[in-house]
Amino acid sequence: MGGEQGWMRPARPRRPVRAAVLSGVLAVALCLIGMAGLGAWNVQVVTGASGPVRQTADGFLRELSAGEIERAYDRLCAQAREKWSEIGFTGWVRTPPVVAGYEIQRVSVRTKAGRPVGEVAVRLTREGGAGEQRILSVVKEDGGWRVCGDPF
Repeated sequence: MGGEQGWMRPARPRRPVRAAVLSGVLAVALCLIGMAGLGAWNVQVVTGASGPVRQTADGFLRELSAGEIERAYDRLCAQAREKWSEIGFTGWVRTPPVVAGYEIQRVSVRTKAGRPVGEVAVRLTREGGAGEQRILSVVKEDGGWRVCGDPF
């Protein structure tokens, strides 16, 4: 009575390497998704900031052109206000040839050390018609944008 045993499929060997490769692929995919999200956030910050940077530079230059030096001084960053007193800034700006007009040519925003920084290329027109190119640095400070550095 020794019946024959039916055919049995041999046991499959376990494959721990397959699980490790799958885990590695998932980890890399998560990292890539995180980097893409961070890149998208960075692009949104930079592109969303160009409008306020332009408005800040435009207001500053408009006030200088109109002779409203005190209001323009209020748009300077803390570092520039430490360098220039309001009286010194007023005297410096009113020294001939004064700014008679301007044209904003280009606005760019980038991140530096994780903070957005703007640069505005502007063509200044001085009394007498002389023109010159300048770059205004605009930084985020106290929740708003401020002109920083020496604008002239």
